[in-house]
Amino acid sequence: MAISPEDRSRLIHLARQAVEAAVTGQALPRAETTGLLGEQRGCFVTLTNQGRLRGCIGTFHPLGSLGAMIVEMAAAAATRDPRFRFNPITPGELGRLRIEVSVLSELIPTRRPEKLEVGTHGIYVVRGGQSGCFLPEVATDQGWNAIEFLDQCCAGKAGLEPGAWRQSDTEVFLFTSEKFDQ
Repeated sequence: MAISPEDRSRLIHLARQAVEAAVTGQALPRAETTGLLGEQRGCFVTLTNQGRLRGCIGTFHPLGSLGAMIVEMAAAAATRDPRFRFNPITPGELGRLRIEVSVLSELIPTRRPEKLEVGTHGIYVVRGGQSGCFLPEVATDQGWNAIEFLDQCCAGKAGLEPGAWRQSDTEVFLFTSEKFDQ
């Protein structure tokens, strides 16, 4: 995927502008639509403060350009992550927030999810109206092997039973991401 340093800087800057605008009630920035920022790509924006997660929102199915999706996901991570609805990001935190952007590859369906490469592949598990995902780094951060990664995604994210990924009515997709931060 190889995102240039210039594009990385543009995406991080855009995400930071969106977070600051969303938290302070200002209008969200308009994204450029040239080059990479004009492509339709899935993305996630993760916000941390002193190593603690403060928001993480993303999409596999972009409804606009990568630039527009970065703005939308950054604002959503800052203000609409349901895990932090009772403890939202405050304007006083803005200077301490670390912003991480993950630009995703296309989803690849797999019939052998247990063969995923831990640390390289992220997973997206879908059954019926339930779904969950983990970015590639989650498995290595948690010390999980491929089976634990799949089981934790099913149980912890998708609301399914561990091992649901083995069932024929469950779809599993793999993806890669290019992650960078400020």
